[in-house]
Amino acid sequence: MRRFIKKYLPDPSAIADNPWLRPFRSSLLHPRLWHLNRHSAAGAVAAGLFCGLIPGPLQMLGAAICALLFRVNLPLAMFVTLYTNPFTIVPLYVLAYAMGRFLTASESFIAPPAFNPADMLAWTEAMRLWMLSVAKPLGFGLLALASGLAILGYAATQAAWRWHLIRAWRRRSARRKA
Repeated sequence: MRRFIKKYLPDPSAIADNPWLRPFRSSLLHPRLWHLNRHSAAGAVAAGLFCGLIPGPLQMLGAAICALLFRVNLPLAMFVTLYTNPFTIVPLYVLAYAMGRFLTASESFIAPPAFNPADMLAWTEAMRLWMLSVAKPLGFGLLALASGLAILGYAATQAAWRWHLIRAWRRRSARRKA
């Protein structure tokens, strides 16, 4: 499994040679950020799943910061954030909003105000109030969903890696006996 994953991960020398990343070279070239074992892979998956729900183009930056803080595999953490894309982000945010409504015991969904070009000032104020009413359940839901995904991803990666190791041990043992 490690060889399969390492085949697709970038080489640390590419980071060392990149002129844009040269100021961060001492942090980015820490050996634990590039080492791939069960614990660093599980931590990277958890960081990537958690940071994948960060809005906008900041997901990979968030995953990189988490990888630096927790000393888990950097490229894998950044790669895992790609589970959110234009096809999955809307359903994930709808799920997060539903979870947030449940957690905060909020009332039912309030539809956004209809666009009124004749009275832009009133529409802008109505839109601001609507966004504030949606922000609390969405924020709590995103935090809960990201935490749940991170925990599940960590546990699933640990279990899959362990299952792979046990299978390899059994195959080696069977070959030795034969």
